[in-house]
Amino acid sequence: MEIITLTLFCLLLLLSVILKFSVILALLGGLCIFSAYALRSGHRPRAVLSMWLSGILTIRNIILAMFLIGAMTALWRASGTIAEIICLASPFLKPGVFLLMCFVLNCVVSFLTGTSFGTAATMGVICAAMGNTLQLPILLTGGAVLSGVFFGDRCSPVSTSLLLVSELTDCSPYDIIPKIVRPSLLPFFLSCCFYLLLGRNVSASGTLTDLTALFEREFQLHLLLLLPAAIILALSLLRLNVCLAMTASILSAAPLCLLFQGFTPARLLHTAVFGFHAGDAQIATLMNGGGVLSMLRVVVIICISSAFAGIFERTELLTGIRSSILALSKKTTPFCAVFLSSVFTSMIACNQTLATMLTDQLCGTLEPRERFAIDMENSVILIAGLVPWSIAGGVPLSTIGAPSESILFAAYLYLVPLCSLLFSFIRQQEPRLQQP
Repeated sequence: MEIITLTLFCLLLLLSVILKFSVILALLGGLCIFSAYALRSGHRPRAVLSMWLSGILTIRNIILAMFLIGAMTALWRASGTIAEIICLASPFLKPGVFLLMCFVLNCVVSFLTGTSFGTAATMGVICAAMGNTLQLPILLTGGAVLSGVFFGDRCSPVSTSLLLVSELTDCSPYDIIPKIVRPSLLPFFLSCCFYLLLGRNVSASGTLTDLTALFEREFQLHLLLLLPAAIILALSLLRLNVCLAMTASILSAAPLCLLFQGFTPARLLHTAVFGFHAGDAQIATLMNGGGVLSMLRVVVIICISSAFAGIFERTELLTGIRSSILALSKKTTPFCAVFLSSVFTSMIACNQTLATMLTDQLCGTLEPRERFAIDMENSVILIAGLVPWSIAGGVPLSTIGAPSESILFAAYLYLVPLCSLLFSFIRQQEPRLQQP
């Protein structure tokens, strides 16, 4: 019965990919399938609804954080914070190092904002536009951008992915961050080398746009506009609650909109809810977006995915798979089991949230919770972005107009899991090598 249920869900997801209908419809269909399984297993309708609710309540803080991110990214756009960051970085966007700087700049913005989607819609779009001006293959630019937007999605203090992992494992995100940054230093360095070598071996022509002159048509630029980003960094170092840190950043961006960009209080509120809309048509293509309402679709996906997790937790649906994963971890390493499970869950989930929650359901007993949290950050959080039909990587690439084949050049998304896999086998061999 369990195999039939999971097979039906996989077929439904496959059908959604082939027919290109909304992943929300596929997830709703999956919720019906799994609820039917729970009813068939002897649970009453009220108990099934309780399963839904328990799963959704698990991520209530993440839902709040998603709406705060929507408001924050809108006001960062409106205040000129993102424009100021881009203008300060634009002198480094040279043809020979363009792909490297695409990666690095998207790393910076994604770390500050904690959102891969929001980074792709701002810095990613700008990098893609400038890459097209240089006549660089969008395939390569897309890979560099995708690597960069997932850098912060994995380790930013305001990342909802990190918050989800911390909620599932009952670990503080500030305890996890240092332990996931250290093992990613080598993959980050190797990614930089990859994009530097790739950029130097790809011919570029054309003249780059003067971004400062462009943004000055819409914004009054000033170093004070960096204040909302500085507040996020400062409060994160002080280990303040993520939602409070984002709220403080929003409150600091609001007066900048009023004082520097001439917003009225009514327009400020409208922007926070509905997103930023530039008056200049050229800037609008680069900067429009954000807002609380922009996060509704993602929140719906997260809620449905969380309802799945509630059903999985209180039924025997995943018991057989868990046993197989436990046996695999004993023959290899716990991280190897998490890694392979992440590939499986990412392929069937179509989104990062469900893939993460499924991985937790399948592998959560393999290691101590903090170690397991680190393993998820080094595996499923990134692997979800490598699945062509998942919204995790699909949305950022479609946002910048890059083909799904750009996934092949998202070096960072491959290197972190593969390096972690290699290190897990090395760690396992060390005690044996130390024996006489």
